[in-house]
Amino acid sequence: MTKLAFIGAGSWGTATASLVARKNAYETVLWARRPELAETINLYHENPEYLPDARLPENLEATNDLEKALHDADVIVMGVPSHGFRSVLREVAEIAGPGPCYASLTKGLEVATRKRMSQVLSEEVEGIGDSCIAVLTGPNLAKEVVEGFPAASTVACRDATTAARLQEIFHAPTFRCYTNTDVVGCELGGAFKNVIAIAAGMADGLGFGDNAKATVMTRGLAEMARFSVKFGAQPLTFLGLAGVGDLMATCASPQSRNHSVGIELGKGRKIDEIIGSMNMVAEGVKSCKPILELGLEAGVWMPITENVVKICHDDVGLEEVVTDLLAREIRSEFAGIEEYLEINEIP
Repeated sequence: MTKLAFIGAGSWGTATASLVARKNAYETVLWARRPELAETINLYHENPEYLPDARLPENLEATNDLEKALHDADVIVMGVPSHGFRSVLREVAEIAGPGPCYASLTKGLEVATRKRMSQVLSEEVEGIGDSCIAVLTGPNLAKEVVEGFPAASTVACRDATTAARLQEIFHAPTFRCYTNTDVVGCELGGAFKNVIAIAAGMADGLGFGDNAKATVMTRGLAEMARFSVKFGAQPLTFLGLAGVGDLMATCASPQSRNHSVGIELGKGRKIDEIIGSMNMVAEGVKSCKPILELGLEAGVWMPITENVVKICHDDVGLEEVVTDLLAREIRSEFAGIEEYLEINEIP
């Protein structure tokens, strides 16, 4: 029987592990760093800290023993936030090596290196190739998935055969899984939409109405595509689940941590106070700065990201940010993307 080791028992790691465990077709083990959390999952089949009131499948085994979780694993699913991804992966790689397929659930960039998680995987798992590195991403609010509400996702891998294999593993009656070979686009879409969700939340917190929120989302999508094609992404990816799909869910749902952060910022609260009151990571707060740095170095026009960074990291006031955005130079709607299409002779 194929064995999957899910590393990280946060909300999304637990939800995807539960999704696979319910199929009763694979051996599924969930690793939690804290022994008390693993014990709670095994005894009571719940994760009250990250997924309160959600019932987990009884055949989902949790452990805080990393060697036990990884023993004979065919697929390792990394559900660790970006800031701890490399250090945990280093422990995993020492035990498991390059034999298994690795799939990342993480939607963010490593702040210090500004790298995507697939790049971190390539560096830390000695001998691994692109055909064994994948990404699962899409409009996936963990609470809805674990409760069995209909949802969809895309599994991205440069190797179509590996993507199809993982598609079969993750696909479930209420969770449709599609494939994509654009790993760069899927990862950048997953990281970038968190930044736009903060901006959309700010519009909500300021009480600006639906027109303003729709404007932030669509201009944010254009900014996401404009940025990502500079780093090798395909523009079509952003019309799919990893782009507009994930963006809509993250900008619209009260379950979205990044959107919630934006709402509180719009109400005038300070970022340190907001983050201090949360028990989960809002990836957009961490990722917005490295995304902006990469974009500016590549000559990308990024007004929304620039102002999210000002609010989250430079202590700039809301009024100044709103004034700056509304006073920006007006351009062609798809400036930066049109040039990409022309260069690559895409009609």
